[in-house]
Amino acid sequence: MMTDGIYCERRGTGPLLLLIPGGNGDAGPYAPVATALADRFTTLTYDRRGFSRSTLAGPLDERFDRDIEDAAYLIDEFGGGQADVFGSSSGAILAMELATRQTDRVRTVVAHEPPAVRLLPDGDRWVSFFDEVHATAQSDGVPQAMAKFAAEVGLAQGGPPPGAQLPPPVLEMLERMQANLPFFVENELRQYTRWLPDFEALAALGDRLVLAGGRDSGEHVPYRPNTVLADRLGLTIHDLPGDHIGYANRGAEFAPELVGLLAR
Repeated sequence: MMTDGIYCERRGTGPLLLLIPGGNGDAGPYAPVATALADRFTTLTYDRRGFSRSTLAGPLDERFDRDIEDAAYLIDEFGGGQADVFGSSSGAILAMELATRQTDRVRTVVAHEPPAVRLLPDGDRWVSFFDEVHATAQSDGVPQAMAKFAAEVGLAQGGPPPGAQLPPPVLEMLERMQANLPFFVENELRQYTRWLPDFEALAALGDRLVLAGGRDSGEHVPYRPNTVLADRLGLTIHDLPGDHIGYANRGAEFAPELVGLLAR
């Protein structure tokens, strides 16, 4: 369904759980978890503006703020003004910023592998590397840039194995996500990863903030910023099944453990 130009998928009944997409921008990868949790929550997944089926609105240099406003709007529209929030990758950065700006709207926020690389001791190196990836996209094309990005950051690269028979909805999702890559490289890779948190505002959330990562991705770059946040805020990182996209490829195992974090 569409609301205010945002494509959404709503499942189940109960308190609202808003799932904020990462850099793929698409609701599809959250489908396994959203479906598995629909007996406990009203789960809401959506395409962020500029990606897939949602309408891009407003100046591009205001996208980050617009993403926050959209998440708050969806909480009001579908959750009566309150929700639990899960975000992964760029979505985790947005989820934490939402929780500090719109504190009354967020019951619990789970931040899964936010790639806020400026938090890292070698953050300048990663900022420069993302600039290089963008330059590669301009000179050699987005596929070459994303291969460079995935190899260095430690993310899986490529689509399904040759000859794999995938259901039509999965094929459609993969096509949408491939089509999203140029927008991601141009308007998000360099911009969102430069985010620095308001540590005082995050500390004020107390145990409403849950830091999470993938059990199979602890050595990779997207996992590392949470180690800095955990140290600064006195929190624990809770490892969930799978890697950076465990919610997509290990959804049946991921969902009950996410429930446990939300029920803390």
